[in-house]
Amino acid sequence: MTDTIPQIKIPADLLPTDGRFGSGPSLVRPEALQALADTGASFLGTSHRRPNVKEVVARLQNGLRSLFNLPDDWEVVLGNGGSTLLWDALTFCTIDNRSQHLVFGEFSSKFAIAAAAAPHVGEPELINADVGSHPTATASDVDFYAVTHNETSTGVMMPITRPEGTSAESGLVAVDATSAAGGLRWDPAEADIYYFAPQKALGSDGGLYIAACSPAAAARIERITASDRWIPAGLDLGIALKNSRQNQTYNTPALATIFLAVHQVEWMNENGGIDFAAGRSEQSAATVYGWADAHEVATPFVSEESKRSTVVATIDFDDSVNADTIAAVLRANGVIDTESYRKLGRNQLRIAMFPAIEPSNITALTSCIDHVIEAL
Repeated sequence: MTDTIPQIKIPADLLPTDGRFGSGPSLVRPEALQALADTGASFLGTSHRRPNVKEVVARLQNGLRSLFNLPDDWEVVLGNGGSTLLWDALTFCTIDNRSQHLVFGEFSSKFAIAAAAAPHVGEPELINADVGSHPTATASDVDFYAVTHNETSTGVMMPITRPEGTSAESGLVAVDATSAAGGLRWDPAEADIYYFAPQKALGSDGGLYIAACSPAAAARIERITASDRWIPAGLDLGIALKNSRQNQTYNTPALATIFLAVHQVEWMNENGGIDFAAGRSEQSAATVYGWADAHEVATPFVSEESKRSTVVATIDFDDSVNADTIAAVLRANGVIDTESYRKLGRNQLRIAMFPAIEPSNITALTSCIDHVIEAL
């Protein structure tokens, strides 16, 4: 961030109606906040094992089944801690002997690090790609394939496909979908665990993990957690699975987080499901990348169009423009969270394009950036 922010006033008619473009926690729709407030004393401040709360958990589970077009025998498991905690839980409860990890950014590397540190499983196989691209899973002598649907740090998305020649019986495919779920399309036939936290495309807050699990994944969890492998109760997905079948979590969740996620999922489903939700993100992405491709000083960081995320865009600027200065001026005008990912270290803006963000506001954002560049 620059020490002195240039005093640039963006005209009101250029500003978006909502200036939140963060990649997580992301924009929470005002309608969801109002709906939560309207529950009064009937939801917050009561036991998470009471029927009225368990009913909301069931609505979230059923809503996600509909949004993802899950087969009837899939289960939706919930637990506290978010995706970071779930990496440890998966290491304990779903890897039999050895895993393969696709690594192409900050977040995809973290699960690989957790697996490498675990003393009860073998050294993981790592397939790396440079930031700005992604690798491909290949059949190997592993029993677990860890892939990432959308790398939030770099703005790279990848298709979810089961490694050729493998099956759920030979190797589970687990997909980190934290910034993808609800914004990108996927086929349940190509995965066994699709997990995420709700603070991005689901327009809620963090601290909760959600995992859609196939019958093969549930069977693996039940077998390993029933074995003599030591597993801390808080990381025991067998316990989480049993509680989720009762529409509850093992320990007390943030009820507001669950409610906001339900409101977002039901909004998506009521308007057309994943085609509606992903379609909004795709419309926003077309605007951002089309603008950057045609720009004199901006360009998409991800060079291959097929790998450019439609939920998180990373836009590079040439040396004539300081992206940190642009982000600082935008923030001073109420347009926030466009800063680049800190560890990537590029002259770059990172722009969320999750379904809750109005595509028209993405267009307004590009106009604001142009205004700031011209003023600078």
